[in-house]
Amino acid sequence: MSTERPVRVRFAPSPTGPLHIGGVRTALYNYLLARKHGGTMILRIEDTDQNRFVPGAEQYIVESLKWVGIEFDEGVEQGGPHAPYRQSERKPMYAQYAYEMIDKGLAYYAFDTEEDLDQMRKRLEASKMQPAYDSVSRMSMKNSLTLPADEVKARLDRGDNFVIRIKLPRKEEVRFHDVIRGWVVVNTSTMDDKVLLKGDGMPTYHLANVVDDYLMGISHVIRGEEWLPSAPLHVMLYRYLGWEEVMPQFAHLPLLLKPEGNGKLSKRDGDRLGFPVFPLQWTDPKTQEVSSGYREGGYYPEAVANMLALLGWHPSGNQELFSMEELIAEFSLERVSKSGAKFDVQKALWFNQQYLQRKPLHEQYELLKPQVEAKGYDASQEYVEQVIALMREKVQFAKEVVEEGYYFFEVPKSYDEEVIRKKWKAETGNHMVGLADAFAALADNAVAEDFEMAFKSYCEIAGVKTGELLQPLRVAVSGAPMGPPIWEMIALIGRDFILPRLHTAADKITVAGA
Repeated sequence: MSTERPVRVRFAPSPTGPLHIGGVRTALYNYLLARKHGGTMILRIEDTDQNRFVPGAEQYIVESLKWVGIEFDEGVEQGGPHAPYRQSERKPMYAQYAYEMIDKGLAYYAFDTEEDLDQMRKRLEASKMQPAYDSVSRMSMKNSLTLPADEVKARLDRGDNFVIRIKLPRKEEVRFHDVIRGWVVVNTSTMDDKVLLKGDGMPTYHLANVVDDYLMGISHVIRGEEWLPSAPLHVMLYRYLGWEEVMPQFAHLPLLLKPEGNGKLSKRDGDRLGFPVFPLQWTDPKTQEVSSGYREGGYYPEAVANMLALLGWHPSGNQELFSMEELIAEFSLERVSKSGAKFDVQKALWFNQQYLQRKPLHEQYELLKPQVEAKGYDASQEYVEQVIALMREKVQFAKEVVEEGYYFFEVPKSYDEEVIRKKWKAETGNHMVGLADAFAALADNAVAEDFEMAFKSYCEIAGVKTGELLQPLRVAVSGAPMGPPIWEMIALIGRDFILPRLHTAADKITVAGA
């Protein structure tokens, strides 16, 4: 990839609702490219569509990107040499470019009403033609190409409503190179004369996007595949405005697909399969409907960034776990796939588990401390960290250490029925009492090996196979059929807390199974 120009990229979301996780990936790829080449990362808010503006959405976007670890050099918070970075605050500068194109004969005024447009669509549909305001249909509409010049002037003078549309050639090839997809060729006969400036004086996305990218010196436009159909229009705008020589390189990213692979990942998929599609929890200001977020779900931001990076991009080797610094060093747009990437729920959980296992214990403790205190557990930091060390290979989220390993802090609330049914025999309760006596003979600071040796000795003396008592012992201590290594678990809970659990299980489970 040519990087002769300074790398300047932008993430330009619209504040129309919560930021989809696919948008986070787009921002991440922009960030990785900028940092790899010592470039500039810009956050620009594209709020030209005021009808779709959602209160709180901009703040949500900013907070989401910060959480994932994406830093900006210029933007709505940082400011910068090209401020303002909110398009609604840049409104006065766009109209001049639309009028410049009118002066050059490359755009025109259109005075059509909604009724006019509706009749045009119906007329074209009746003729089995694509309903579009294009190089053919525009000649039967009310615009400055069809109306006499004096009528156009009169309409403008009296303040009639109008929009400004681009005037595309009837049949001309538009060619541009996409870093990911190669050469893209589209004929203008398949394109329509898009509105550039709306009746309220606000630019459409197309005009504002191109003008801002030019004025901000953007070198690479990295965005989702859904914008690929708009790219030929943007190329024409660069050409019409005389900026084609400094037009940015385009890179249209593949879609994030449903886990099944058939279609774009949506909020409904997350609701259906039980995983977030938004980085942070979002409450709809109108309906108060709450959508789950990765942060509130217990995911680490580093795990989410790592997972997203590999959804559509392939590193040069087989490495899967990357720090942000490693991602920056390894990233290249040329290794981004053209085809959509299926979202894998289990892989997302796996990434989080990997980061859980690698986080320093003291960081994990600080994360769990409020949860431990809220449950009223009187446990030292050292003890909680030891619990984390034992549990983190068995869980996917830090919060599950306390939720699933509650028996490290209190007696079991219940006993696994499947183990009781299969493993708990009439004499098992007596064996639990016998094991309690064997463990009672150990020192109060007995380690895992001490408990294991005492267990084996008891089984040998009692003439019972270790396999017959191992799982019942685990259930008696924890209530659960599985968990961390049993002897480390017992040693950590401690002799004096284990003994009453064994006696209680011998009493309760024997009665239950009788």
